[in-house]
Amino acid sequence: MGTSPIVLTIGWASVTLETSKGVFMTEKAVVNLYKEQRVGVFVDVQNLYYSARNVYKSKVDFRAILKEAIKGKNLIRAIAYVIRADVKDEKNFFDALKNLGYEVKEKDLQVFYGGAKKGDWDIGIAMDLIELAPKLDTVILVSGDGDFVPLVRHLKHALGCYVEVMAFGKSSSQKLIEAADNYFDLGSDPQKFLMQTGK
Repeated sequence: MGTSPIVLTIGWASVTLETSKGVFMTEKAVVNLYKEQRVGVFVDVQNLYYSARNVYKSKVDFRAILKEAIKGKNLIRAIAYVIRADVKDEKNFFDALKNLGYEVKEKDLQVFYGGAKKGDWDIGIAMDLIELAPKLDTVILVSGDGDFVPLVRHLKHALGCYVEVMAFGKSSSQKLIEAADNYFDLGSDPQKFLMQTGK
C-alpha cells in the first residue's frame, strides 16, 4: 500500500515529500530554496518605537530585526519609515538606520489647529508595498498595526506574495496576526530585539 504525500509549503514554493520512500527534500535543499526568495522589508518605525517604549520601557534594536528578517533570504529592499518631529538626536537616529542598511523615508509630523498632532506612514507604506510587490516573492511588514489587515490580504490574494509580519506580540493586532502567512513575535525574545541599556 502506498504512502500519502505531504505537501510542504515554504514561502512561495510547495514541495511534495514522501513519508517512507521516494525522493525527499533535504534540509540543505530547503534552505537553498528559501534563499532564492526575493524579499522586501518594510519597517513602521513609529509603531515599533512606541510598542517598545510602552510595553518594555526600552528601545528597539533595528539591526537585530533586519538580521532576523532577511535570514536565509535574498534582500531586495529594506525601507524604514520615520516621522520628523524636530527632537534631540533625531538626525543621528535616522543616519544610524541608513548605516544599518535601511533606506530611510521621512515625513514631517503634522500639527493641527488646537495642538493635535498626527504622524503615520500607513498610506505611504501601503503604496510602496503594492508598487514593489511584483518584484518580490516575500513581503516582511514590521508593524503590529491592525490598519494593515486589508493591505496584507491584498498582497496575498491579488498580488501573490507570501506575507510575514514581525512585531511585538503584546501590542499587535490579532486580526493582523491571523491575516499574515507567518507571524514572528519580537517579544518572544525581548533581549535579542531590544537595546540593552544600563540602569
